[in-house]
Amino acid sequence: MIYFEDIEVGATARFGAYHVLREEVIDFARRYDPQPFHLSDEAAAQTHFGRIAASGWHSCAMMMRMLVDHMTETKQAGLGSPGIDELRWLKPVYPGDTLRMESEILEKTPSRSRPDMGSYKTRATVFNQHDEPVMTLRSIGLIRRRPAG
Repeated sequence: MIYFEDIEVGATARFGAYHVLREEVIDFARRYDPQPFHLSDEAAAQTHFGRIAASGWHSCAMMMRMLVDHMTETKQAGLGSPGIDELRWLKPVYPGDTLRMESEILEKTPSRSRPDMGSYKTRATVFNQHDEPVMTLRSIGLIRRRPAG
């Protein structure tokens, strides 16, 4: 199990391989972001996207899936997150893209009020199959401290 004490500032990780499906892009858009360029080839062709593009919020959800899979595989003692900062959608994500992630630990801080936990800040970048960054963000993660004994 990876605890707060095991996190090293400056450590990097590369992980994920999420294949973006057209049906998933349209279904997400129908449910949560029904703008025409997420739903219709014809409407998307009239925009700078040129074709159906995933919602930025769908890109966040796909990033979250890769992140949780990574945390599960590495057995992190995660406790969620109080939020993210500096979210940027740099390039459209299209059906047929394959996404991956890179992250870097920027800092870590033991909790002053909860001695059983700490937090860490991460810079994350999502790339497409051409190694082009499509999204960046900074996040704060909460994680358990190593149990005594």
